[in-house]
Amino acid sequence: MAEFVDALISRQKIVIFSKTYCPHCKQAQQIIEEYPINPESLEIVQIDLRKDCQEIQTYLEFLTGARSVPRVFIGSESLGGCDDTIEAEKNGRLAELLQKFGFI
Repeated sequence: MAEFVDALISRQKIVIFSKTYCPHCKQAQQIIEEYPINPESLEIVQIDLRKDCQEIQTYLEFLTGARSVPRVFIGSESLGGCDDTIEAEKNGRLAELLQKFGFI
């Protein structure tokens, strides 16, 4: 399971660990999709559809300090959750990260 998460993050994509019923996850995804990114660069992982959901959340807590979803990674960097994504969009950090990794 750690290998699964690490492999996703190491692909240098935009990865959102999400749950299908989570409105905050959808909001974070919508914010990112407002940017002119290639859809193939965005990977949404619906962890509630996986048997190892709890283990993934525990590992995300180890990596980021929080187990809540969404957990957003830009390239190999953890952006945080929904509030962090909103704040990063407002203060320009989200655009900076997307540019840094060549997504926009």
